[in-house]
Amino acid sequence: MSHARELRIYLTASVLQTARAGKLRFLNRLRDLLEAQGWQTEILPSTPEARSRAPNLPGYALYHREKPTHPAAMTFRLAYHYPFWRLETQAERWRWPVAEAAFTLGDPAAAQDFASKLRSRVLPGPAPQNGSYALVPLQGRLLQCRSFQTMSPIEMVETVARTGRPTIATLHPNERYGDAARKSLAMLAARYPNLIIGKDTAKLLRNCAFVATQNSAVAFDGYLLQKPAILFAQSDFHHIALNVAQVGADQALALAQDHRPDFDGYLDWFLRGTSIDMMAGDANDRLLRAMRAGGWPV
Repeated sequence: MSHARELRIYLTASVLQTARAGKLRFLNRLRDLLEAQGWQTEILPSTPEARSRAPNLPGYALYHREKPTHPAAMTFRLAYHYPFWRLETQAERWRWPVAEAAFTLGDPAAAQDFASKLRSRVLPGPAPQNGSYALVPLQGRLLQCRSFQTMSPIEMVETVARTGRPTIATLHPNERYGDAARKSLAMLAARYPNLIIGKDTAKLLRNCAFVATQNSAVAFDGYLLQKPAILFAQSDFHHIALNVAQVGADQALALAQDHRPDFDGYLDWFLRGTSIDMMAGDANDRLLRAMRAGGWPV
Protein backbone atom coordinates (compact mmCIF):
# COMPACT_ATOMS: atom_id res chain seq x y z
CA MET A 1 0.00 0.00 0.00
CA SER A 2 1.46 3.35 -1.02
CA HIS A 3 0.93 6.39 1.20
CA ALA A 4 -0.33 8.70 -1.52
CA ARG A 5 -2.01 11.89 -0.34
CA GLU A 6 -5.44 10.38 -0.71
CA LEU A 7 -8.01 10.06 2.06
CA ARG A 8 -11.01 7.78 1.91
CA ILE A 9 -13.61 8.57 4.57
CA TYR A 10 -15.77 5.56 5.37
CA LEU A 11 -19.07 6.38 7.06
CA THR A 12 -22.02 4.31 8.23
CA ALA A 13 -25.51 5.09 7.00
CA SER A 14 -26.37 7.16 10.09
CA VAL A 15 -23.89 9.90 9.15
CA LEU A 16 -23.17 9.27 5.48
CA GLN A 17 -25.87 11.54 4.05
CA THR A 18 -25.14 14.29 6.57
CA ALA A 19 -21.49 14.30 5.54
CA ARG A 20 -22.23 14.18 1.82
CA ALA A 21 -24.53 17.17 2.24
CA GLY A 22 -21.66 19.10 3.80
CA LYS A 23 -23.35 19.34 7.21
CA LEU A 24 -20.70 17.62 9.32
CA ARG A 25 -18.45 20.52 10.23
CA PHE A 26 -15.67 18.43 11.71
CA LEU A 27 -15.23 16.64 8.40
CA ASN A 28 -15.57 19.85 6.43
CA ARG A 29 -12.70 21.42 8.38
CA LEU A 30 -10.54 18.30 8.13
CA ARG A 31 -11.09 18.00 4.37
CA ASP A 32 -10.39 21.70 3.82
CA LEU A 33 -7.07 21.39 5.65
CA LEU A 34 -6.00 18.36 3.63
CA GLU A 35 -7.18 19.61 0.24
CA ALA A 36 -5.33 22.88 0.82
CA GLN A 37 -2.18 20.74 0.96
CA GLY A 38 -3.01 18.95 -2.27
CA TRP A 39 -4.76 15.90 -0.85
CA GLN A 40 -7.68 14.19 -2.57
CA THR A 41 -10.56 13.18 -0.28
CA GLU A 42 -13.56 10.98 -0.89
CA ILE A 43 -16.56 9.97 1.23
CA LEU A 44 -17.65 6.34 0.92
CA PRO A 45 -20.12 4.00 2.65
CA SER A 46 -18.55 1.90 5.40
CA THR A 47 -19.50 -1.68 4.55
CA PRO A 48 -17.80 -4.99 5.41
CA GLU A 49 -16.54 -5.19 1.83
CA ALA A 50 -15.16 -1.64 1.90
CA ARG A 51 -13.42 -2.26 5.22
CA SER A 52 -11.79 -5.43 3.89
CA ARG A 53 -10.48 -3.63 0.81
CA ALA A 54 -9.25 -0.50 2.60
CA PRO A 55 -5.84 -1.82 3.77
CA ASN A 56 -4.85 -2.61 0.20
CA LEU A 57 -5.71 0.80 -1.26
CA PRO A 58 -3.24 3.67 -1.61
CA GLY A 59 -3.32 6.53 0.84
CA TYR A 60 -5.13 6.87 4.14
CA ALA A 61 -8.51 6.04 5.65
CA LEU A 62 -10.83 7.61 8.22
CA TYR A 63 -13.76 6.05 10.08
CA HIS A 64 -16.47 7.38 12.36
CA ARG A 65 -16.60 5.53 15.69
CA GLU A 66 -15.31 2.39 13.98
CA LYS A 67 -12.06 0.54 14.47
CA PRO A 68 -9.33 1.63 12.03
CA THR A 69 -8.50 -1.13 9.56
CA HIS A 70 -4.76 -0.53 9.14
CA PRO A 71 -1.88 1.63 10.41
CA ALA A 72 -2.64 4.47 7.97
CA ALA A 73 -6.24 4.73 9.21
CA MET A 74 -7.78 6.78 12.01
CA THR A 75 -11.18 7.14 13.64
CA PHE A 76 -13.09 10.18 14.85
CA ARG A 77 -16.00 10.72 17.19
CA LEU A 78 -17.72 13.42 19.19
CA ALA A 79 -16.15 13.91 22.61
CA TYR A 80 -19.58 13.53 24.25
CA HIS A 81 -20.75 17.05 23.49
CA TYR A 82 -20.49 19.39 20.51
CA PRO A 83 -18.24 21.14 19.50
CA PHE A 84 -15.63 18.81 21.01
CA TRP A 85 -14.16 15.99 18.92
CA ARG A 86 -11.40 13.40 19.01
CA LEU A 87 -9.31 12.04 16.15
CA GLU A 88 -7.58 8.84 17.23
CA THR A 89 -5.58 5.89 15.93
CA GLN A 90 -7.74 3.33 17.73
CA ALA A 91 -11.39 2.97 18.59
CA GLU A 92 -11.07 1.82 22.21
CA ARG A 93 -11.65 4.91 24.32
CA TRP A 94 -9.66 3.59 27.28
CA ARG A 95 -6.53 3.44 25.11
CA TRP A 96 -6.65 7.02 23.94
CA PRO A 97 -3.94 9.47 25.07
CA VAL A 98 -6.46 11.30 27.26
CA ALA A 99 -7.06 8.11 29.23
CA GLU A 100 -3.36 7.87 30.04
CA ALA A 101 -2.88 11.59 30.71
CA ALA A 102 -2.84 13.06 34.20
CA PHE A 103 -5.74 15.35 35.11
CA THR A 104 -4.40 18.81 35.90
CA LEU A 105 -6.36 21.74 37.28
CA GLY A 106 -6.57 25.03 35.44
CA ASP A 107 -8.21 28.34 36.32
CA PRO A 108 -11.10 27.49 38.73
CA ALA A 109 -13.19 30.51 37.74
CA ALA A 110 -12.85 29.77 34.02
CA ALA A 111 -13.67 26.11 34.62
CA GLN A 112 -16.78 26.96 36.62
CA ASP A 113 -17.98 29.36 33.94
CA PHE A 114 -17.34 26.80 31.19
CA ALA A 115 -19.12 23.98 33.02
CA SER A 116 -22.08 26.19 33.91
CA LYS A 117 -22.62 27.22 30.30
CA LEU A 118 -22.24 23.66 29.03
CA ARG A 119 -24.66 22.38 31.68
CA SER A 120 -27.26 24.99 30.75
CA ARG A 121 -26.95 24.08 27.08
CA VAL A 122 -26.94 20.28 27.16
CA LEU A 123 -28.76 19.43 30.40
CA PRO A 124 -31.19 22.29 31.08
CA GLY A 125 -33.71 21.86 33.84
CA PRO A 126 -34.24 22.21 37.57
CA ALA A 127 -31.34 22.05 39.96
CA PRO A 128 -30.28 18.42 40.56
CA GLN A 129 -31.10 16.82 43.89
CA ASN A 130 -29.05 14.28 45.83
CA GLY A 131 -31.47 11.39 45.90
CA SER A 132 -30.98 8.03 47.57
CA TYR A 133 -30.94 5.74 44.54
CA ALA A 134 -28.05 4.46 42.47
CA LEU A 135 -28.50 4.80 38.73
CA VAL A 136 -27.07 1.91 36.69
CA PRO A 137 -27.21 2.74 32.95
CA LEU A 138 -26.62 -0.43 30.98
CA GLN A 139 -24.93 -0.83 27.63
CA GLY A 140 -24.66 -4.08 25.68
CA ARG A 141 -23.67 -7.74 26.17
CA LEU A 142 -25.15 -7.98 29.65
CA LEU A 143 -24.08 -11.56 30.28
CA GLN A 144 -20.49 -11.26 29.04
CA CYS A 145 -17.40 -10.03 30.87
CA ARG A 146 -15.07 -8.53 28.28
CA SER A 147 -11.35 -7.87 28.61
CA PHE A 148 -11.77 -4.22 29.66
CA GLN A 149 -14.42 -4.98 32.30
CA THR A 150 -14.05 -6.11 35.90
CA MET A 151 -17.25 -8.16 35.74
CA SER A 152 -20.19 -8.63 33.41
CA PRO A 153 -22.92 -5.96 33.39
CA ILE A 154 -25.43 -8.35 34.96
CA GLU A 155 -22.95 -9.03 37.78
CA MET A 156 -22.50 -5.29 38.15
CA VAL A 157 -26.25 -4.77 38.61
CA GLU A 158 -26.35 -7.44 41.30
CA THR A 159 -23.29 -6.00 43.04
CA VAL A 160 -24.97 -2.61 43.36
CA ALA A 161 -28.36 -4.06 44.32
CA ARG A 162 -26.77 -6.26 46.97
CA THR A 163 -25.92 -3.14 49.02
CA GLY A 164 -29.62 -2.67 49.77
CA ARG A 165 -29.60 0.85 48.35
CA PRO A 166 -32.50 1.72 46.02
CA THR A 167 -31.14 0.87 42.57
CA ILE A 168 -32.54 1.69 39.14
CA ALA A 169 -31.00 -0.05 36.13
CA THR A 170 -31.91 1.33 32.70
CA LEU A 171 -31.54 -0.25 29.27
CA HIS A 172 -29.76 1.47 26.42
CA PRO A 173 -32.30 2.59 23.80
CA ASN A 174 -30.04 1.57 20.89
CA GLU A 175 -29.18 -1.90 22.15
CA ARG A 176 -31.07 -5.08 21.37
CA TYR A 177 -31.30 -7.33 24.40
CA GLY A 178 -31.93 -11.03 23.97
CA ASP A 179 -34.31 -13.16 25.96
CA ALA A 180 -31.53 -14.51 28.20
CA ALA A 181 -30.40 -11.01 29.19
CA ARG A 182 -33.94 -9.83 29.90
CA LYS A 183 -34.67 -12.95 31.90
CA SER A 184 -31.54 -12.45 33.98
CA LEU A 185 -32.54 -8.87 34.76
CA ALA A 186 -36.05 -9.95 35.70
CA MET A 187 -34.65 -12.61 38.03
CA LEU A 188 -32.45 -10.02 39.75
CA ALA A 189 -35.39 -7.65 40.18
CA ALA A 190 -37.37 -10.51 41.75
CA ARG A 191 -34.48 -11.37 44.07
CA TYR A 192 -33.76 -7.80 45.18
CA PRO A 193 -36.84 -5.72 46.04
CA ASN A 194 -34.71 -2.55 46.04
CA LEU A 195 -33.91 -3.04 42.33
CA ILE A 196 -36.08 -1.56 39.58
CA ILE A 197 -35.59 -1.87 35.84
CA GLY A 198 -36.50 1.68 34.83
CA LYS A 199 -36.72 4.03 31.87
CA ASP A 200 -35.85 7.63 31.00
CA THR A 201 -32.21 7.58 32.04
CA ALA A 202 -31.76 11.32 31.49
CA LYS A 203 -34.55 12.18 33.90
CA LEU A 204 -33.31 9.72 36.52
CA LEU A 205 -29.76 11.09 36.28
CA ARG A 206 -30.75 14.49 37.65
CA ASN A 207 -31.69 13.25 41.13
CA CYS A 208 -29.68 10.08 41.66
CA ALA A 209 -27.08 9.63 44.41
CA PHE A 210 -24.42 8.39 41.98
CA VAL A 211 -23.95 6.56 38.70
CA ALA A 212 -22.60 3.00 38.57
CA THR A 213 -21.73 1.78 35.10
CA GLN A 214 -19.18 -0.02 32.98
CA ASN A 215 -18.18 3.11 31.01
CA SER A 216 -21.45 4.63 29.77
CA ALA A 217 -21.49 8.26 28.62
CA VAL A 218 -24.29 8.74 31.15
CA ALA A 219 -21.60 8.87 33.83
CA PHE A 220 -19.84 11.66 31.93
CA ASP A 221 -23.12 13.60 31.77
CA GLY A 222 -23.43 12.94 35.48
CA TYR A 223 -20.28 15.01 36.02
CA LEU A 224 -22.20 17.99 34.66
CA LEU A 225 -24.77 17.48 37.41
CA GLN A 226 -22.10 16.89 40.09
CA LYS A 227 -22.90 13.17 40.25
CA PRO A 228 -20.13 10.80 41.40
CA ALA A 229 -19.38 7.86 39.13
CA ILE A 230 -18.33 4.28 39.79
CA LEU A 231 -16.73 2.66 36.76
CA PHE A 232 -16.67 -1.11 36.46
CA ALA A 233 -14.65 -0.96 33.23
CA GLN A 234 -11.85 1.01 31.62
CA SER A 235 -12.80 4.38 30.18
CA ASP A 236 -11.39 7.61 28.80
CA PHE A 237 -13.06 9.70 31.54
CA HIS A 238 -11.96 7.63 34.54
CA HIS A 239 -9.76 10.23 36.24
CA ILE A 240 -12.26 11.52 38.83
CA ALA A 241 -14.35 8.36 39.06
CA LEU A 242 -14.16 5.60 41.63
CA ASN A 243 -12.58 2.74 39.69
CA VAL A 244 -13.57 -0.77 40.69
CA ALA A 245 -10.38 -2.18 39.17
CA GLN A 246 -8.36 -0.01 41.57
CA VAL A 247 -10.32 0.06 44.84
CA GLY A 248 -12.74 -2.84 44.49
CA ALA A 249 -16.50 -2.75 44.15
CA ASP A 250 -17.31 -2.74 47.86
CA GLN A 251 -15.00 0.18 48.61
CA ALA A 252 -16.21 2.16 45.58
CA LEU A 253 -19.84 1.70 46.59
CA ALA A 254 -19.07 2.70 50.17
CA LEU A 255 -17.33 5.91 49.07
CA ALA A 256 -19.67 6.97 46.26
CA GLN A 257 -22.27 8.87 48.29
CA ASP A 258 -19.73 11.41 49.53
CA HIS A 259 -17.32 11.43 46.60
CA ARG A 260 -16.94 15.04 45.50
CA PRO A 261 -14.08 15.62 43.05
CA ASP A 262 -13.62 18.86 41.11
CA PHE A 263 -16.28 18.17 38.48
CA ASP A 264 -16.06 21.57 36.81
CA GLY A 265 -12.29 21.54 36.66
CA TYR A 266 -12.33 18.09 35.16
CA LEU A 267 -14.88 18.94 32.48
CA ASP A 268 -12.82 21.96 31.50
CA TRP A 269 -9.62 19.92 31.29
CA PHE A 270 -11.17 16.94 29.49
CA LEU A 271 -13.07 18.94 26.89
CA ARG A 272 -11.29 22.25 26.32
CA GLY A 273 -7.88 21.01 27.38
CA THR A 274 -7.55 17.66 25.63
CA SER A 275 -10.08 17.44 22.79
CA ILE A 276 -10.43 19.34 19.51
CA ASP A 277 -12.74 22.28 20.19
CA MET A 278 -14.05 23.12 16.73
CA MET A 279 -15.11 26.59 17.89
CA ALA A 280 -11.70 27.50 19.29
CA GLY A 281 -9.11 29.55 17.47
CA ASP A 282 -6.59 26.71 17.58
CA ALA A 283 -8.95 24.08 16.10
CA ASN A 284 -6.93 23.77 12.89
CA ASP A 285 -3.68 23.39 14.81
CA ARG A 286 -5.18 20.67 17.00
CA LEU A 287 -6.56 18.84 13.99
CA LEU A 288 -3.18 18.92 12.29
CA ARG A 289 -1.42 17.70 15.45
CA ALA A 290 -3.86 14.81 15.75
CA MET A 291 -3.31 13.84 12.12
CA ARG A 292 0.45 13.99 12.57
CA ALA A 293 0.15 11.81 15.68
CA GLY A 294 -1.60 9.28 13.46
CA GLY A 295 1.29 9.34 11.01
CA TRP A 296 -0.38 11.40 8.30
CA PRO A 297 2.04 13.70 6.39
CA VAL A 298 0.47 17.10 7.01
